[in-house]
Amino acid sequence: MTNDAITQHRLELSRDGYTVIPGIFSESAIGEMIALIDSVDPTGPLFRKTNDLFAIRCFLQEVPAITPLIFTPGIRQIIRELFGEQHVPVKSIYFDKPGQSNWFVAWHQDLTISVTEKLSVAGYGPWTVKPGQFAVQPPTDILESIYTLRIHLDDTDEQNGALKVLPGSHAKGVYRADSINLNETPDVSCRVNKGSVMIMRPLLMHASGRSSNGRNRRVIHIEFSNRQLAGGLEWAEAQSGFCLGSGLR
Repeated sequence: MTNDAITQHRLELSRDGYTVIPGIFSESAIGEMIALIDSVDPTGPLFRKTNDLFAIRCFLQEVPAITPLIFTPGIRQIIRELFGEQHVPVKSIYFDKPGQSNWFVAWHQDLTISVTEKLSVAGYGPWTVKPGQFAVQPPTDILESIYTLRIHLDDTDEQNGALKVLPGSHAKGVYRADSINLNETPDVSCRVNKGSVMIMRPLLMHASGRSSNGRNRRVIHIEFSNRQLAGGLEWAEAQSGFCLGSGLR
């Protein structure tokens, strides 16, 4: 990215809570990722498969061979320039919304992190326990440290579940979705082309609709933070060997 592009994406992240960076991955690179994901046995506890959704939690751990395909020089530059040198992956999920999916997601903020075990720590809660994973809502300053990188494996628009966002809502802290007034803050649909990435802050209020055009919406979702957790809590997926200079090691 050029210096002007970096400046623009920084501005959009700060002002709007999200930005879209086009053309990061080639057609062949996306094809390699899809082929690798399709080759994985989907029967483990961290896999969820229904008629409306296929998801893989702890994605980088469950599909480790995808790591060098994701963390290209271009992605490392994005992390370094827009997040910071100390940010490492702390959570990863793969989503596939099939083309005829009736699944939709109501307005919400991403308020939980994944940790290795459940501990009673002031400021952390409530808790959610899933197979092989503990999730907890941390203090707001932890959520404000996180950047989410979404790699789009398909062209995404309003007809196949593109995210709708409320620009600037990330600056309001944690608040209830039922307080939204769309007349005051109109939503924006985030069209993202195949091979492009969307970066967003977890406190950005967002939603997604049902698919209506028969096309999949496949996304790799990776969260990054530079913060340590309190009271002995540890990030469940922290990549301690992550190095911007030479990728993951």
